[in-house]
Amino acid sequence: MLRNIKSLTIQDQTSRNELLIVLKEEAKKFTLQDIISCSLQIQQEANCIHTSYKKEYIKAETGFMIRIVEVKDDNFNYNGLLEVDELNTAINLLEEQEKMMEDMEDTNTTFIRIYSIISLYTTFIKDEPIHQVGTLFPGGFTVKKDGDKYTCPVKDNNNDNPLALCPFCIAVQDEEV
Repeated sequence: MLRNIKSLTIQDQTSRNELLIVLKEEAKKFTLQDIISCSLQIQQEANCIHTSYKKEYIKAETGFMIRIVEVKDDNFNYNGLLEVDELNTAINLLEEQEKMMEDMEDTNTTFIRIYSIISLYTTFIKDEPIHQVGTLFPGGFTVKKDGDKYTCPVKDNNNDNPLALCPFCIAVQDEEV
């Protein structure tokens, strides 16, 4: 899937609509069963999370996965060109994460593919942070929107995390945290 998207970056210019077409084609390959499988994986992963945060974590992550339906149904015309270097950076990070996940036992490859599509969609098509506004993090901190700026309470703490998407997320670190 990422190979198809990377082929767009060979051109000097890539439009948001061109990327959306590829993301929609990929999103249409997923079934309701795939989404249910990913939701079950999220619930299993939540077993190691503190009880007070577990419900919010499952809600946020499942909500994130369900956005694949939004990608499939998005018929809006998005104006503008993408920053090809930024898109390449995102693709390279997602490819590295895909390789790491393949090496792990019991990895659901559907999960990482949906995760990649939605991350690219929110960042490059919607101009939104990867975690939705209001997403709760441990400590009671949330992703916020202030005017045209999005802030995240954990961005700086995760910039070097190889499994985080922070390096290409449009949110900036919440300075109040």
